[in-house]
Amino acid sequence: MFEGLQGKLGDIFDSLKKRGALKEADVDAALREIRVALLEADVALPVVKEFIEGVRDKAVGQEVLRSVQPGQQVVKVVHDHLVEMLGGDTPEPLRVDANPPAAILMVGLQGSGKTTTSAKIGLRLSTREKKKVLMASLDVHRPAAQQQLLQLGKQTEVNVLPPLMGEKPAAIAKRAMAVSRTEGYDFVILDTAGRLHIDLELMQEVQQVRDIANPAETLLVVDAMTGQDAVNLAREFDEKVGITGIVLTRVDGDARGGAALSMRSVTGKPIKLLGTGEKMDALDAFDAQRIAGSILGMGDIVGLVEKAQELVDEEDAEKLAKKMMKGEFTLEDMAAQFGQIRKMGSLDGLLGMLPGAKNIKQQMAGANVDEKTIAHQEAIIRSMTPKERRNPKLLNGSRRRRIAAGSGTTVPEVNRVLKQYKQMSQFMKKAGKMGKKGMLRGLPGGGLPPMGGMPPGMR
Repeated sequence: MFEGLQGKLGDIFDSLKKRGALKEADVDAALREIRVALLEADVALPVVKEFIEGVRDKAVGQEVLRSVQPGQQVVKVVHDHLVEMLGGDTPEPLRVDANPPAAILMVGLQGSGKTTTSAKIGLRLSTREKKKVLMASLDVHRPAAQQQLLQLGKQTEVNVLPPLMGEKPAAIAKRAMAVSRTEGYDFVILDTAGRLHIDLELMQEVQQVRDIANPAETLLVVDAMTGQDAVNLAREFDEKVGITGIVLTRVDGDARGGAALSMRSVTGKPIKLLGTGEKMDALDAFDAQRIAGSILGMGDIVGLVEKAQELVDEEDAEKLAKKMMKGEFTLEDMAAQFGQIRKMGSLDGLLGMLPGAKNIKQQMAGANVDEKTIAHQEAIIRSMTPKERRNPKLLNGSRRRRIAAGSGTTVPEVNRVLKQYKQMSQFMKKAGKMGKKGMLRGLPGGGLPPMGGMPPGMR
């Protein structure tokens, strides 16, 4: 989400860090550039002004300008102010300790991803928190809205209140709360109707439902691509309904991210969750420290490790670790690694979580490594027989031509995969000789081995 801002701020800070000493004029020049970058990222003007003033007050201090690494100190000042702008050091997660049955009221405009987010939260509560969850669609205006939630309920295995023909939103809310009490549900997620714009009818309808359900959480769902309009939207909903938190959706898209930086400052309401992809488990808790680190190119290693722990099969990882200790690594293992990477999300998103993501992505682009390349590599390995995957020495010219034809690729592409496999295999042997500690030092994040095809510096 913050790629544009990350790139511009990265260039500014790279320039500062190259200088051995900084003058007040240097800091002022950098702050002017930061101001422009924030405005271009759709951060609200009052928020930008306050941010720049706060940074300047500290950045031009003697303890910064006279420090051994003044450029680094300025980056730290900016980082600390970003964290403050985004909500502070302490995350404000979704309330999971509310007395059951607790209602979660979902509000927002049409097209923001509210229904999908309702299902994602339902899945998160049922799997992570082991809560019994009921979902109910109160959207009687949009065609097939209730059917959509029913389908998502089947997909996530979260119960959905069966819709009744002609039932009004208030009546649905009453029935949902009554069912939740009698059947022992912990949470009721009420998915209200969206509109193309804020209107009186919508607000009255939501207010009525709110009074019936007395929700523990009222979450405003906002598309991260909305820009500065999102700030006005949040302010309006908070005044009329009283929101307790914000969920930003589509943060994996090309959004400039200004909404995230502005909404907390303007409304005082925390961003609690981020929708990071189309999959039902693509919903992350918001953490100001990690987001600020990501914006400044520091990466989010904690988030990457958490994602790996959630999605990578522990037993498979242990098996691979044992093979690595023995210096064993086959093409089947290489394909399995591609599968694990795919499970963890988009390649671009994963790279964005690494420190120095900007440079890494440039290297990847220069080496023509992208998700299509990885898909082709995986297809090539899948086109081999089990015997060939275990023993690549069997792959003579005729077999390589067959694999290329079967995978829809070319013989040179097959050769590149085999070369990458050889490099990875050599790495595994070296790691095995170093022992477990040495192996972990050689792996990015102490986990997955380097992917085939990555440029120098990524291996």
